Amino acid sequence: MGPPRRGALLCCLCWAFFCLHATRRPDDVSFTGATQLSHSRAPMQSTSRAIPAAKPEMVNVEVDADAVAAAVRRCVDEAAEAAIKERGHFALAIPGGSILKMLAGSTPAWASKTTLAYVNHKCVAMDDAALATHAKAEKLFLSGWAGVKPILLTGSADGEKEAATYEAAMRALPEDVLPRDSNTGLPQFDMTLIGVGDDGHVGFLYPGRDEVLATDRWVLPVAMKDPPSITLSLPVMTASKKVVIAACGVSEKYPQGKSAGMKRAIEGAEDLQSFPAAGLRSCATWIIDAAAGSKLSDTYR
Repeated sequence: MGPPRRGALLCCLCWAFFCLHATRRPDDVSFTGATQLSHSRAPMQSTSRAIPAAKPEMVNVEVDADAVAAAVRRCVDEAAEAAIKERGHFALAIPGGSILKMLAGSTPAWASKTTLAYVNHKCVAMDDAALATHAKAEKLFLSGWAGVKPILLTGSADGEKEAATYEAAMRALPEDVLPRDSNTGLPQFDMTLIGVGDDGHVGFLYPGRDEVLATDRWVLPVAMKDPPSITLSLPVMTASKKVVIAACGVSEKYPQGKSAGMKRAIEGAEDLQSFPAAGLRSCATWIIDAAAGSKLSDTYR
């Protein structure tokens, strides 16, 4: 395992640096175009500056998917123990997808002192077994997390309403439950788990769209499909005290698993709109299996 993060402040400063240059030098950096939220696809710029590659010490290559899941659970346990020791509560944000399976069957002792938020969620009823991340989490592990306090959507198909309501619920939490960064005012989850799509999306922040550049909201609506979705904004993800990105798994069709995506996410010449996961390089601990890491440069392996 790599060393713990050096603090959310570095991430926030890096974010501020990129956003500052996005508005002053749109021809030279990766944050190009408007930073205000729009539902349209953002125009891709012909020139941009790639985000610096992740530091090798923050990339952990495990032998297989089981080892990745075990490492992720250890990270969550350690973050929970530290937060509860510090202030008596643990704030955790989780995505949908394969990371839910990594937490399957867990029954942590710290659950009753935990507030749980979703990094991303479709705007559907919370008991929709096919589409609701919450329903899937309930089936896999949340039913065993006695006393956990999840922040839920209302169940409507109104993306704007659900995003605003979810953000309001987060803002209503006291700072001993969900701390705020003293410099930016952003919420600081003790741990945020993130998965990465093959196209580089994190949460529901997709390449080529304005949402990935948004800086003025904690929670964003994403109207790409029907039903719409909500997602935490990238500044909220990076403000977390610890960010863990996990990727693993192989199949007959993809014997090298997520190797192409992880190559781009960790060290590719990418900007935010070409591969949003690159925006987490400065603050994430990466936990991937050998297949996912097989295309990385030698310095990472």
